[in-house]
Amino acid sequence: MASGFFALLDDIATIMDDVAAMTKITTKKTAGILGDDLAVNAEKASGFVSSREIPVLWAITKGSMLNKLIILPLAFLLSAFVPWAVIVILVLGGLYLAYEGAEKIYEVFVPHEKEATVALKKDYSDEELVDLEKTKIKSAIVTDFILSVEIVIIALGSVVEEPLITQIIVVSIVALIATVGVYGIVAMIVRMDDLGLKLIGKSKENKGVLFSIGTFLVWALPKLIKSLSVIGTIALLLVAGGIFVHNIEFMHHFLEQIPSILRDFIVGLAAGAVCLLLVNGVKFLLPQKKSKH
Repeated sequence: MASGFFALLDDIATIMDDVAAMTKITTKKTAGILGDDLAVNAEKASGFVSSREIPVLWAITKGSMLNKLIILPLAFLLSAFVPWAVIVILVLGGLYLAYEGAEKIYEVFVPHEKEATVALKKDYSDEELVDLEKTKIKSAIVTDFILSVEIVIIALGSVVEEPLITQIIVVSIVALIATVGVYGIVAMIVRMDDLGLKLIGKSKENKGVLFSIGTFLVWALPKLIKSLSVIGTIALLLVAGGIFVHNIEFMHHFLEQIPSILRDFIVGLAAGAVCLLLVNGVKFLLPQKKSKH
């Protein structure tokens, strides 16, 4: 009886060792998407009145948790009954990531026609502010759902050969990190300028260490969000390229003579460029709606 109990404890310890090792590997593989997730959500969560930033971010975080609760069981069912579908979805997700990364680069170098926007009023009623807030929260949760699918599938693809219990624990931990970690960092980022203004207010005669730190934080916030966007774009292409190289057999030995990070970027960028050409070609061929004046 005692020997059976200790054998069970040994099995649990072995599983947890495997989980720890696989979680570390999987988190590294999803780091690119987490970077893009961070950049997107930092942009989505900014622009609110200071007193509403944290409540809005909390609403988005709860929506993100609900997204994971929907996605995770579906992903595990796929892994249990049609494991080959995980690789297919992974490659399709890679195409989407490559396209998204290439499109962001395309937007920088090629002028785009700006869509007509409605002029914003300076003064909003309380009801209008609530509606605007709800709209932005909904948009952020929808974006989070897409990114969450990518994160979960990439994580699952990394452990698809492992026992189901290991898959469930590892992918669930990664999903939790993706939510708590990303939105925790976003909360700190969106409050940077407020902290900076408080430090400036506490400084004497706009001089000294507090004033310098506060001024830097206020100056750094928009720069940080912009740099996260650039890093996120590069990460998208790296992750996409890595997906193709590791999951498409004929690409396993493609450009082996160059560093893997450069190879992944080239593959991701090339795939993204092809997807971008196809999408833009379809848009060009489809009848365009005439704008009403």
